[in-house]
Amino acid sequence: MEKTQEKPRAEKNPRMPFKPSEEEESLVRILQTDIPGNKNIYTGLTRIKGVSWSISNAICNILSLDKSKKIKDLNEKDKKVIEEFLSSPKIPEFMMNRRKDLETGKSEHLVGSDLDLKKEFDIKRMKKMKSYRGIRHSTGQPVRGQRTRSHFRQNKSVGVMNKPKADKK
Repeated sequence: MEKTQEKPRAEKNPRMPFKPSEEEESLVRILQTDIPGNKNIYTGLTRIKGVSWSISNAICNILSLDKSKKIKDLNEKDKKVIEEFLSSPKIPEFMMNRRKDLETGKSEHLVGSDLDLKKEFDIKRMKKMKSYRGIRHSTGQPVRGQRTRSHFRQNKSVGVMNKPKADKK
């Protein structure tokens, strides 16, 4: 009988520290949003809530940034310039996501958690004044005219219901 050399098994050693991948190492944080460093600036900026493709294009054109440049190649100055631009963008009014606000009457562009808060307050206001949209929100039905006959049946029992069986004596 010959002895065969056993190959050491590649097991996960719990004592070895976790090594993040290159993508995780090169995360860039802009406006409380982690953006993978391997993305282009044009694509990466759309990861920020409230920044669409058209806004991302406007940022690249107005700030004269190369769209094909990687996010990880941005220096701190460029990141600050992007954040300042998004806090008070100089873009046409039709591109803004909050035009003629009910409370202030001004047009503004919201990003991140500010956008979430305003949306939540708007829905609460509609529910409070019992508008059609508010009632649809509160009952969990579609708000924008979608059909309800065959969709929007989550968390509802549909189909044949079994009657509870009577005890046999």
